[in-house]
Amino acid sequence: MQLLRRIGLVLLWLAAPLVAFAALNKNDPYLLVLRGAGNIALVVASLLIVAVLLWRGHWRSIAGKLLVVLWCSPPVLMSAAHLKFELRKHGVLAAGAAEARQLGPHFMVGYSSFSEVARLAGQGLIGGVYVTRHNIRGRGIEALRAELAALQDVRRAAGLPPLVVAADQEGGIVGHLAPPLTKVPALATLAGLAPDEQQAKAEEFGRIHGSELAALGVNLNLAPVLDLKPPQRRNRLDFHTLIGQRAIATDPIVVSTIASAYVRGLEESGVGATLKHFPGIGRVRTDTHHFSASLDTPVKELEVSDWLPFREVLSHSRSALMVGHVTLTAVDPDRAASHSKRVVDGIIRDKWGYQGMVMTDDLVMGAIYQNDVCKAVVEALNAGVDMLLVAYDGAQFYRVFACALEGSRQGKLDAAMLRASETRLARSFPIEQARAAPSPIQLVETSPSRTGGSPVRGETRTRSR
Repeated sequence: MQLLRRIGLVLLWLAAPLVAFAALNKNDPYLLVLRGAGNIALVVASLLIVAVLLWRGHWRSIAGKLLVVLWCSPPVLMSAAHLKFELRKHGVLAAGAAEARQLGPHFMVGYSSFSEVARLAGQGLIGGVYVTRHNIRGRGIEALRAELAALQDVRRAAGLPPLVVAADQEGGIVGHLAPPLTKVPALATLAGLAPDEQQAKAEEFGRIHGSELAALGVNLNLAPVLDLKPPQRRNRLDFHTLIGQRAIATDPIVVSTIASAYVRGLEESGVGATLKHFPGIGRVRTDTHHFSASLDTPVKELEVSDWLPFREVLSHSRSALMVGHVTLTAVDPDRAASHSKRVVDGIIRDKWGYQGMVMTDDLVMGAIYQNDVCKAVVEALNAGVDMLLVAYDGAQFYRVFACALEGSRQGKLDAAMLRASETRLARSFPIEQARAAPSPIQLVETSPSRTGGSPVRGETRTRSR
């Protein structure tokens, strides 16, 4: 019995700093699973342990007193973290109308609470929302459709432009609203077909996604993936990017052919496409969901390979362009492409002449979030990025927007860049498409094909964007 008590005390000493750390960082994206009930459980467990330690008389020794103090700290630290969050949230919500309307259009946020996101939408603090599987879990698709329509009503009542509403329906392993929407095979399944068949099937897949998303009230799909399929096996620690399964092909011509047809199908249905993840993550072995990553390939080589599909599809579509958190070392070795002026303004805007909507990959990814978030936010806006995405953990919006707010108040934001971005957003296809009211959902039935059958219903496995 004495041995068991000693083991229990050792475990309490080891667990106390871990629980205190979790309490202090309760708002970190990595601890999202502990939000709500998890946080309450930590506090209750800490208080019960303190009660047991006091009951057994551990407070009589110095070591016992220290252990009791350690287990008293989680509730205190959690309260401090919550207070910090609430103060930051209050500061964002208290932003003036002029500040909100200047900065708000540049932010797209994922959400769990309708009332909370409706307030952000009504105050003009956001320009778009991102919906995914947790927005439909436990309820019907019609509930989400009504919710999105209600958000657009809030915008109209406030005299604001319609929201950009985005979803992540690539096909294959990434189909965050499928089911209940139709689960379409990955575009990579078309790579082995003849060019005419590739185009026909890809356009069909685009129409399936487009018609269902449009009926739901979604006007922007975060697809297709244009990264070239990596020739070698990726890092075994790559749990989320999974680009080997999501990329279409290794041949840029095949990627261009299939992606162009898919985009046509989307646009014919009234939904915009988003080409991702420029400058390309097919050659990168590190998962930017968790770590910084570098793309060391020379620009001349990228121009005749990885970048061909991006330029080809952008040249004859109204697609948006998503820039990833990979550092293009030959152009800007000091920052990720998503907030590099040399990449966004220098290559995409000036060299390519692209004046459509550029958006970041999710800022709640380790490559950005574990570094200087505020620096990245300010630099992205000054680089000419139009939309900053906060998708995985919508609560981080307050931190990200506070960075922009602080940058604006300190005169760090480029007013000319913001005006140019405002012009691009005003004429971009998602805003125009959003003005049309969604129609009732119609799930699309398709005939079997040589790619392995008709679209099916099934669960997806990745949080990738």
